[in-house]
Amino acid sequence: MATKKERQRQLARQAHQRRMQRREDRQRREKQIAVAAIMAVLVLAVGLGGAAIGGVFSSAKSNAAAKSTTTPSATATVTPSATPSATPSPSNTAAMVDGKCIYTKSGTASRKVKLPPRRPDTKATYTATVKTNRGDIVMDLLNSKAPCTVGSFVSLADQRFYSNTPCFRLVTSGIYVLQCGDPTGTGEGGPGYEFNSENLTGATYPAGTVAMANTGAPDSNGSQFFFVYKSGSELSPDYTPFGTIVKGLNILQAVAAAGGSSSNPAGGGEPHDKVQIDSVTIKKT
Repeated sequence: MATKKERQRQLARQAHQRRMQRREDRQRREKQIAVAAIMAVLVLAVGLGGAAIGGVFSSAKSNAAAKSTTTPSATATVTPSATPSATPSPSNTAAMVDGKCIYTKSGTASRKVKLPPRRPDTKATYTATVKTNRGDIVMDLLNSKAPCTVGSFVSLADQRFYSNTPCFRLVTSGIYVLQCGDPTGTGEGGPGYEFNSENLTGATYPAGTVAMANTGAPDSNGSQFFFVYKSGSELSPDYTPFGTIVKGLNILQAVAAAGGSSSNPAGGGEPHDKVQIDSVTIKKT
């Protein structure tokens, strides 16, 4: 028969074993919960990544959109938002600081160009004539509302950056745009610099609007832009409007009527009736 002291030691061992078992059970449950939480985060991340890859938030540069990405050096696209937002995406800084535009070097230029003048002529009036293989598209530039954007466009036009370049992406569903401004025609080309957005408050995109494409991230403007050929585009105010078409809208509408491919991951693709920009000339008054 066990003595009283032996019995006490046996009870103590059993109590210790029960405590250890409970600790192991608790640790096992905590580990299972942690693994489940990690898996949930991964599933969410994959879901969001898939949405981005599908072009839900990508824009044209994509900088821009043939292919969607959020990095400034990659694609700029313009894509519909599921629900148009009433306010633009936040911008870290203004495009112009102390009367000077901020142009930041970024990525590799598709064609070598100088940075635009930092101090724009805010009192000037500009008209741009985009000469294409299908006719001239003339637009008034909104210099008083988007001086840094207009300054960049004028500078690139004067340096022949846009000469002999294709309009590579036509979208005929959700948004009604023809995207141009990339010499490579891939949606990945740009001028080697970026600048912040302007003129976004209350921005809308009716037919005849000309606006900047971007990578899907705020303030990622480069050289790519798009023409809006039909009203009703489901675009949130994230793309700087900088021009209004005054002649040639019918040219864009005819191109849109001919349709295009659906090869672009962000939506749309090359128009069946190919559009080539021969030159862009600027008239300043």
